[in-house]
Amino acid sequence: MTHPTQIRGEHLLSALPLATSGVPVLPLRAGKVPFGNCPRCTGNACGGRLNMKTPGPCACPAPCHGWAAATTDPDVLTSPGWARAWREAAAVAYHPGGAGVTVVDLDDVAAIAWARETLPATRIVPTTRGEHWLYRGAMPSANAVRPGVDVKSAMSYARWLGPGTGTMAALPDVVRALIVKAPAPVRPAAVTVSAPAGSGKCPHRTRTYLERGIAMAEQRIAEATAAVHNTVFGVFLAVLSTHGRCGCLTVAHTERLFTAAQAKGESPRHCADAWANALVRLGL
Repeated sequence: MTHPTQIRGEHLLSALPLATSGVPVLPLRAGKVPFGNCPRCTGNACGGRLNMKTPGPCACPAPCHGWAAATTDPDVLTSPGWARAWREAAAVAYHPGGAGVTVVDLDDVAAIAWARETLPATRIVPTTRGEHWLYRGAMPSANAVRPGVDVKSAMSYARWLGPGTGTMAALPDVVRALIVKAPAPVRPAAVTVSAPAGSGKCPHRTRTYLERGIAMAEQRIAEATAAVHNTVFGVFLAVLSTHGRCGCLTVAHTERLFTAAQAKGESPRHCADAWANALVRLGL
C-alpha cells in the first residue's frame, strides 16, 4: 500500500521537469490555494509581495506570497525550506504569465459553449468542472470577466493539470478585450452640493473669466492619468480659492466639476467629501 506522503511527494517530481522547461511552479495545499507566508512575512510584515505588485520570484526560504513563489530554479524547489510544503502539497500550480502564457479558465458548460463560439481554437486542458484554454502571450489577470470565465496570466497562478491537447495559438485581441471595462456612465451627483454664498469683492471683470476658469478645471480633471483623488481635490481647492469668496460660483458650476470627476471614476460621495474638505481648508 502506498503511503499518502509518498503520493504527495510525487508533486515535486512533476514540478521539476516543468521548471526545467521554463515553467515557474509552486506547490498548492488542500483547497487549491498557496501555502501561507513564511514566519518572517506573517501578516505581511515584510510589506507584502502581492501588495507591492512586484513580479516574482520571491526570495523567501519557503513558498511565500502566492504566485510570486513560483520558480524555475531546481535548487529552490528542492531546498530544505520547501521540503515541508512538498510533503503536504495537494497539487502543483504554475505562474502562466511567467511562462509567457494566458489561461482562459472556463468554469462550466455554458462558459465552454461561449468560448467555442467566440475564441480562436487553441490548446485545451480539461479541468474538474470545465476547461483551461491556453494562449501564447501574457497579459494582466482578472477574475469574473464574464459568467464562469477568469483570465489567469501575470501575477496569478493556475493549477497544472497536464500539457493539454491542440496547438497553442497566439493571444488574440478578443481575450485581451475581456479585461477592458467599459467606462461607467456619468451620472449627476447623488448628494446635495452647494456653492459658498460669498461676501467678498468680486474679481471677475466679465462672466467669461469665471467660465474660462471652470473650463480649465474640467480639462485638468479630464487629463489626470494618475492620483485622480488628489487631482480632484487640488482642482476643487484652486477653483474655490479663486472663485469661491464673491458668490459668483453657482451650483451649476459645482455640478460641472462633479461630472468631470465622476467621468474619471470618482464616486459622488468622494466628490462631495473633497468639495467639503476644500471649503474647510479655505475657511469658506
